[in-house]
Amino acid sequence: MTNSLPLRYGTNPQQSPARVFMRDGDLPITVLNGSPGYINLLDALNAWQLVRELKNATGLPAATSFKHVSPSGAAVATPLSDVLRKIYFVDDLDLSPLAVAYARARGVDRMSSFGDFIALSDTVDVPTAKLIAREVSDGVVAPAYESAALEILKKKKQGKYAVVQIDSTYEPALTETRDVFGVTFEQQRHDRALTRADFTNIVTQKKDLPESAIRDMLIAWIALKYTQSNSVCYVTDGQVIGVGAGQQSRVHCVRLAGTKADLWRLRQHPKILSLPFKADIKRPDRDNAIDQFLQPDVTDAEKKNWANVFTEVPNQLTPEERRAWLDGMTDVTLGSDAFFPFRDSIDRAVKSGVKYVFEPGGSNRDEDVIAACDEYGMTMAFTGVRLFHH
Repeated sequence: MTNSLPLRYGTNPQQSPARVFMRDGDLPITVLNGSPGYINLLDALNAWQLVRELKNATGLPAATSFKHVSPSGAAVATPLSDVLRKIYFVDDLDLSPLAVAYARARGVDRMSSFGDFIALSDTVDVPTAKLIAREVSDGVVAPAYESAALEILKKKKQGKYAVVQIDSTYEPALTETRDVFGVTFEQQRHDRALTRADFTNIVTQKKDLPESAIRDMLIAWIALKYTQSNSVCYVTDGQVIGVGAGQQSRVHCVRLAGTKADLWRLRQHPKILSLPFKADIKRPDRDNAIDQFLQPDVTDAEKKNWANVFTEVPNQLTPEERRAWLDGMTDVTLGSDAFFPFRDSIDRAVKSGVKYVFEPGGSNRDEDVIAACDEYGMTMAFTGVRLFHH
C-alpha cells in the first residue's frame, strides 16, 4: 500500500505533474495493471460509490459505465430477455449475474459508453472479464478479481488496460475538502443513506407503487447521487435507460434523458433487430449506424454512407411506426435530483412511458406538477431531499 500515486498528467496533457495522494493513511486503491489517469480515477471513485450503494440497497450485483464523471448507464443483475441480449451484443455469451449487470449498464447507451470506466460491486469473474475484454473501455474498478479474470483483463489494450482494486471496507473522513482557484472548500461528505423510506410521501391521487417500481426508484435515486447536476434519470426493469446530466435547465435534462430512453426502446424494434449489416462491421460502427439510422433528420449524404455498413439500404422507421413502438414502453420511473419547477418535464416524460416519478418537492409550482401527474395517471413521491453533485 502507498499514500501517493503519480499520474501521467491531470485533466489535460498540459496539466503536469499530477498525482493522487492521501494526507493521512494509505490510498484505498491498488493499481493491478495499466496506468489510470486523473479523469479515470475521478470516474472510478464516483462509480465505485454508486455500485456499492446499489448493491447494499438491492442485494443484487451492480455495475455502472462511467464517462466524464457521470454514469452513461447503471444496472443491477435482473434477467435479460432474448431481445435485450441481442441489442446489447451478448447473445453469444454465457453471462454470470455480474456480467448481466454490466451488459445492461453498458448496453443501454453504447455510444456514450464508448471508452468508459467500469465499476463493479462484486469480485470480477471470468464471464464478466470476457465481456469487458471485447468492449472499448479505459479501465475497471472492483473490490477483487478472480485470478483467471485478471489475466484476461491484463491482455486488453496491449497490456495497458487500467485495472484498479479498491478496498471495500474503506470509508473516507466525514469532512471533505476541495481546492478551486487556490481557494479551499470544506463540507460534510454526502453520506446520507438512500432508502425506500424516501418514497413514502406520495402526493398524487394514484398511490400504487409496486415492488418493481420501488427497486427502480432506488436505482434512479442512487444513480442521481453520483451524476453531475442538474440531472434526471429514467429507469425500468432494474436498469437506467436514460441519463440527463449537467444541464442548466431541468426540462432540458428530461428531454435529453428521454431521447436516450426512446432510442433504447427503438433499438428493440423488429426492423432494427433485422438490419442487414455486413459481416465485417465492428460493434462500434454498428452502434454509430444504428444511432444514425434512428435519427429522424438524416441527410441524403449521410444515407449514402449506409452502403458501407449495410448489405442493402433499408427504409427508416416512419413517424407512425416510431410512435406506435414507443407507446409500448410503459412502467418507466423518472427521478430528479431537485424539484421540477414547471409541469413541462412531466409533459415530456409521459412520451417515454413514465408511470412513476420522484423528486424532492419544494417548488412554488408543486401543485401544477402534481396536477400534471394526476392528469397522466402517474404516481409521484416527494423525497424531501435534494441530491446535487458537483
